[in-house]
Amino acid sequence: MAAKFRRLNSRKLDFDNIHVLDVIQRARIGDQLEFHRGVYSHWAVYVGNEEVIHLAGINSFDSACTFNPKHTFTIGGKVFIKAEVKRESVWKVIRGSKVKINNDKDKSCRPFRPHEIVRKAMGMIGDIGYNVFWQNCEHFAAFCRYGVAWSKQADNALTAIVVGGAIITVAGLAYEFYKIFIKDD
Repeated sequence: MAAKFRRLNSRKLDFDNIHVLDVIQRARIGDQLEFHRGVYSHWAVYVGNEEVIHLAGINSFDSACTFNPKHTFTIGGKVFIKAEVKRESVWKVIRGSKVKINNDKDKSCRPFRPHEIVRKAMGMIGDIGYNVFWQNCEHFAAFCRYGVAWSKQADNALTAIVVGGAIITVAGLAYEFYKIFIKDD
């Protein structure tokens, strides 16, 4: 307990850090941590000792790359064309975002045992492909925990795109119908 107090005391003592420390103390090996970053969430697998394994971007552009933490089609607000799975401190990954333990998919999928989840995550450390819709950090965390690459936020985004496209298509067809059959009368 004294070591944890010293670690917390060495950081700026505020309510956000107290919240993070509380989440870390409650987290169990193999839990999924969700870092809420505005319009999207970053996901990681908790491996103990205040560390996570997660899918992170490899900046393949020059240092002039713009940073926008709310840009949906990036990792952490930076543009990446490659990604890597890596092990890092929760404190490094959090970057001012809110964090929570989120194993909600346990209701639909059976999780592996904690040591199996960590073994699977450790085995994936290194370069890996990235696609915001098919292979993102939530897909990675879910795959490690359940053996199923599933991202609710990607599913929701794809649903919104399909529904939006359908609405635009129907509106366009209705307008054409109006021009042909009603407006000419």
